[in-house]
Order: sequence, then C-alpha cells, then structure tokens
Amino acid sequence: MTVVRRPGAALGRHRPWPLCRQCSGVALDMGSARTRAWVAGRGMILDVPTVTFPGTGAVHPIRRGSIVDTQGTARMLDRLLGHRLPRFARPLVVVTAPVLDGFAYRAEARTAVEVLRPRSVLTVPSARAVALAAGADLFRPLLVIDIGAHLTEVVLLVDGAVHDARRTALGTGDIDDVTPAARISEAVADMTTSMLRQDSTSLTVDALSRGPLLAGGGALRPEVTCHLTDRLHVALRAVPAPHTAAVRGAAKLLEAAHSHPSTTGTDPPDEHPH
Repeated sequence: MTVVRRPGAALGRHRPWPLCRQCSGVALDMGSARTRAWVAGRGMILDVPTVTFPGTGAVHPIRRGSIVDTQGTARMLDRLLGHRLPRFARPLVVVTAPVLDGFAYRAEARTAVEVLRPRSVLTVPSARAVALAAGADLFRPLLVIDIGAHLTEVVLLVDGAVHDARRTALGTGDIDDVTPAARISEAVADMTTSMLRQDSTSLTVDALSRGPLLAGGGALRPEVTCHLTDRLHVALRAVPAPHTAAVRGAAKLLEAAHSHPSTTGTDPPDEHPH
C-alpha cells in the first residue's frame, strides 16, 4: 500500500471563462476503461472506451492508473479529438491524474497530449477534480473514495490539496465470482482504517464524520455502496453522475485557470509542477 502526504493549498474563486475561438480548452479524464473529454463551449463530447487500433487489433494503452503505451495514447487522442478542435487553436488542456504514482502518469500524459498542440497543460489529482464537480467545501477536510474500473483510491484532501492517499489495483471491472464486490469494499475500509491509525491529528476523523464523497463507476453499483456503508459505518455521499465527476471537475478547473489573471498572455501554472 502506498502513502502520500503533502501540505494543502486553498482554492480561489475565479470569474467564468469567456468562450471564444482563441480561448479553446479541453478537459481530459483518461482511465483504463473509459476516456472522457469536455471541450469549451460544447460540454462533454466523448465518453468512449480507452482503446487504440495499431493494426493488430484493439490495444488498451492505459492500465490500472498507468499509461503503458504513450504513443498509442497519443494516437487515440488524435483520432478522438484531432478533428473536433478549431483548426488553428492551441488549447489549454487539463488532465486528471491518479494521486499515487501520478508523477509518471503526468509525464506520459503530457507527452501524449502534445498531439493536440496545446498552449499549456495542467494536471489535477482525480480526487480534487471529483471534489470540484461535487461543489464540496474544500476549506474543511474531505475524504474522497474514487472506485474506477481497475483502480480505487482513497484520498484525504485538506484545504483542497492531497494530504494523504491510499490505492488498490482493484475496481468494478474486477468484480466476478473470484473478486466479489465485498472485496473492494474491504480494501477501501482497510485503507481508511490505515489512514485513521497513522493520522496524529483529527483531520481524517473529521473528514470521515462529514461523510466521504463516493465517485467513479463503483458509486453506481448498489452492491459496492451497500458493503462499503456497512464496513465504514458512515453515510456515503455519492457525487451526482459519479462516473463523469472527474472530467467535470477538470472542466471547472479549466474555466477557473483560464480566467485567472496569471494566465493572461502566459502559460498557467501546473496543478502538479515538476
């Protein structure tokens, strides 16, 4: 089990992003099972399988939170989005990324996204994107449980930034007779318990008492949410349309980043500076 802790930073409030041809932008959420894209002025235009076709059949370039085929990911983005963007635009792109092992993911994602000729690329932890989509109060500790198709993360946000996180390489795509829904719920409960034991403050307790945010496809599976509620003994707060929450949160960040004064005439700061 992997852990990350980092000081938090509060989110500011920004004006709505003015829509214009020169202000093109794309929000991307690329998971191992589905890729979703939101384009400025058009909303979410893609929710398709994460797959590329190099000529030898279908290949999945992203697996369990890792981009294993960067060029294949680039070809997929070009096929899906190349013809959907203004011809001479250089979009501002926001990409969601797993919290843990995110450095490698972000580096590979930046390389793949170059096919879209971006003006600049920002990356945002998926958990923070989920919180933005939910309109959560980021000035209070928040626990986000994101159950995807092949990866589950439990993340503690403090002042809007990642403070602690755990992950397991299990998701809804693994649910079968060998890996029942209860196993994923048990893994989430174990990760949450580990957070509580290692937290010398009251942050995790406070976040848990507020009710964790539940996102990802797992939030649409009644057997998962039922087992998880029983294990955690708290009321879960499912994000509306939980399977698309990450890309919608990235879209909100995209709007805020574009309208921030620091982005006028310059590249915006990366949510995860390298």
